[in-house]
Amino acid sequence: MIELRNITKSYDGLQVLRGINLDISRSEIVAITGPSGAGKTTLLQIMGSLDRPDTGSVAFGGTSIQELSDKRLAQFRNRNIGFVFQFHQLLPEFTLEENVMLPALIGGMPRRQAMARAGELIGYLGLTERASHRPSELSGGERQRAAVARALVNNPGAVLADEPSGSLDSANRTELHRLFFDLRRDYGHTFVIVTHDETLAADADRIVHMRDGLITDIAIRKETRR
Repeated sequence: MIELRNITKSYDGLQVLRGINLDISRSEIVAITGPSGAGKTTLLQIMGSLDRPDTGSVAFGGTSIQELSDKRLAQFRNRNIGFVFQFHQLLPEFTLEENVMLPALIGGMPRRQAMARAGELIGYLGLTERASHRPSELSGGERQRAAVARALVNNPGAVLADEPSGSLDSANRTELHRLFFDLRRDYGHTFVIVTHDETLAADADRIVHMRDGLITDIAIRKETRR
């Protein structure tokens, strides 16, 4: 589903990625781990078209995204890729429901359809009673679940998550981890997760270990479905 070939990236003369080759299959859950400075977040950003590599190619569902114009790339990203960050990035002036709807509205979905889709996801995540609340009125776990719903509202092929449980307590981390596997089971989503959380990494179908801008090892779980 996602193919990266010979990806390199430098910032101000510092080479952050030094030739990455990686394939992600549909409905797979992949964890990317490694020490700070290994290049994990840079790789995720390039995979998700938020940044462009210096060399190499990125194909997403058969589309070579590095060949798209900025406008077409933004449209492709909106429709095909969901993002979850360590801090929820919800807009404080909007309700939970409005935050979840926003990517769908930006993508041109009719408002009534966007509301229905948002409502489906909000219900699935157990947030229906909180739909009219603003982010400041939600718990940390509720805010992060809302961020997951927002990432899924356009039914993307893949969700890319950067330290999604990093700001949560242990109970909410466990709930979020379970949620990723439930979503894969029920909706078939692909997840690529940058994490320092050994529990989440150990549960993934594959663990991609990085160091100094290179993939050093890929570990495969014997049992690849939960």
